[in-house]
Amino acid sequence: MAKENTNDKIVALGKKAAYNLADVNKTRPQYGALTPKWLTKVLEFKGLDSGIFRINKVKEGETPLDVLCSVEKKSDIIPQGFVQYEEEPREQQLASISTIINVDTAVADVYSSPYDQIKEQLDLAVESLRERQESQLINNDDYGLLKNVPDSQRIQTRNGAPTPDDLDELITKVWKEPSFFLAHPRAIAAFERECTKRGVPPVTTNIAGGTFIVWRGIPIIPTDKLLVDGLKNPKSKSGKTNILLIRTGEAKRGVIGLFQRNLKNEQSRGLSVRFRGIDDKGVASYLLSLYCSAAILSDDAIAVLEDVEVGEYYDYE
Repeated sequence: MAKENTNDKIVALGKKAAYNLADVNKTRPQYGALTPKWLTKVLEFKGLDSGIFRINKVKEGETPLDVLCSVEKKSDIIPQGFVQYEEEPREQQLASISTIINVDTAVADVYSSPYDQIKEQLDLAVESLRERQESQLINNDDYGLLKNVPDSQRIQTRNGAPTPDDLDELITKVWKEPSFFLAHPRAIAAFERECTKRGVPPVTTNIAGGTFIVWRGIPIIPTDKLLVDGLKNPKSKSGKTNILLIRTGEAKRGVIGLFQRNLKNEQSRGLSVRFRGIDDKGVASYLLSLYCSAAILSDDAIAVLEDVEVGEYYDYE
């Protein structure tokens, strides 16, 4: 009888081969750079028909009409006058943010289960445009909020770190129905540390599905578009940024976002998606265009706390 060969290896189905037949669970494409974009949710927007928005203001230095307030009513003459307007008011044109998405139709046909490849590509492109929109609303050289804060509405921190005293001072600049603070998450963390140091931790509130800390009844909205030393995600523990205080709403003569309404192929507010056709190689092309801007209707609708240091930390016993 032949002896059994005990040196033979056991042959089994390998993982790589088995994987080819496995039905795995999949997620939609995950884009880590996307943010909640709270600013565009809490800022009031106004739709435009012509793509141009004119801000008519009363001429600088003019006072309201005089009112006759004589108790003895010695004079029976009604004072006459008028309020002078700026003769060359500022006109803002909507800015365009555009991109083109190309998708191979063969890929879309074969690999569109369970997720439609074209829809996923367009959804990610739209989110990227919205990210860009929020950044431009804050930092654009023409209509960005930071660049258009009046000099009289700019203040400096007392000692670098954002203290309750600094935010109180900011409120004195936008005291008529302020809507929200806007700050980088690192600046919010720095403010919370200052509150903890003083024993006055801020409360929280829920707005538009999010939870935010509140100071003096005013929510502090986070955004990474208010850069720290010019960066969204600074590596250093220290750095400087800005904190905005905004009153929003046209009826309140506040800050409003602008968008073009009634667009052809409109997908959402101010956003148009147009199919450009399929080329000879079977590549489908889509043009995405987003039209937006912002307007500060009165000087006291916005203020900024500048040179905010985010790197102050404390040791507690």
